[in-house]
Amino acid sequence: MMAYTYDHPHPAVTVDVVLFTIRDDDLKALLIQRGQEPFEGSWALPGGFVGIGESLRRAAWRELREETGVHAGYIEQLHTFGRPGRDPRERVITVAYLALLPSDRLEPAPASDAKAAKLFSLKNLPDLAFDHANILRRGHERLKEKLDDSVIALQLLPVAFTHSELRRVYELVLGVTLDKRNFRKKISALDVIEATGEEKRAGPHRPAKLYRAKNPHDVPFR
Repeated sequence: MMAYTYDHPHPAVTVDVVLFTIRDDDLKALLIQRGQEPFEGSWALPGGFVGIGESLRRAAWRELREETGVHAGYIEQLHTFGRPGRDPRERVITVAYLALLPSDRLEPAPASDAKAAKLFSLKNLPDLAFDHANILRRGHERLKEKLDDSVIALQLLPVAFTHSELRRVYELVLGVTLDKRNFRKKISALDVIEATGEEKRAGPHRPAKLYRAKNPHDVPFR
């Protein structure tokens, strides 16, 4: 590979991943505790520098896996953050990604330069390094907007789920209580789920029907 020299300095490029899941009836984000400076010991989003021959998306997948042991299912580019001074080391532009996983596929295991990897409730977040609090807020806003997408909520559910569990995903993301009847009508109109023919019993109540994505390709890596 040829070596290049330039008359003007170039910024470095990183990726950061905002990963959400539903656990303990709460919307949670995956964070890592930094193992090196700057902000050693502080909590941050999983992420790191992009390799010279690496695509942004591949770098996001790699950093998430290396720092947390998690393999992302749904991932999409969120936003680019480039405010000067956001990183004390040098001029760094970061491309953030939004990732979603159901809780049963998420067991964080810190590695690489991360001291710890842990799920945090959005209601009780620690102080975050860099501008990661702003990035996380932007990720939550995008997730709220994407709920109008017919299949986005399914990324946070197991393969089979009840109508109540699906509605609860919407409620936790939006922070509101939804009318059961209106919600059922809305989901029916979207025509993205189908009954599995099986039921789930929870306590003394009548068993609830189980549903799944009508098109399995809408929910990757299951």
